[in-house]
Amino acid sequence: MKLIFISIFTISSLFSLETSDKLFECTEIFKARKSELLVELERIDEQRQALSALKAATEELLKKRETKLSQEEEVVDRKLAEITSKENSVKTMLEKNEKVLAKTKSLKMDKVAQTYAKMKAGSAANILSDMNPEDAYSILASLKPKTVGKILTKMDPKKASILTILLAK
Repeated sequence: MKLIFISIFTISSLFSLETSDKLFECTEIFKARKSELLVELERIDEQRQALSALKAATEELLKKRETKLSQEEEVVDRKLAEITSKENSVKTMLEKNEKVLAKTKSLKMDKVAQTYAKMKAGSAANILSDMNPEDAYSILASLKPKTVGKILTKMDPKKASILTILLAK
């Protein structure tokens, strides 16, 4: 029995040594893996910090560009308002000028009409016959119908018919 006891004791010692060696190996593996994980964790932390710095820089650049863009939009809006104002001013001046021009033409035509009204019908007919039909029409249109009739009777029949057609329109 002693022999069995000694053999069991020896076998159990051997098992315990083997288990102890396995535990030591596992501990070493865990320590090595732990150091690898710590290095990886540091690398990840560095990348996270770099990403945060890049994000902050990008946001700052974006804010600067938005500020610059809004300033440029304000300048464009001011210039557009100025251009619109000048355009309206020019339109107003153009309308005034057109009214003055129309008034001037009317006064001129009145004077021309008075001149032709005072002329003898034969002389007026000779002058109007030599004119462009449109110009002659505008003069005749400003005269009294009685005067127009006298002038047309003294004109060449072809020219008188052209002017009559223009007057009828």
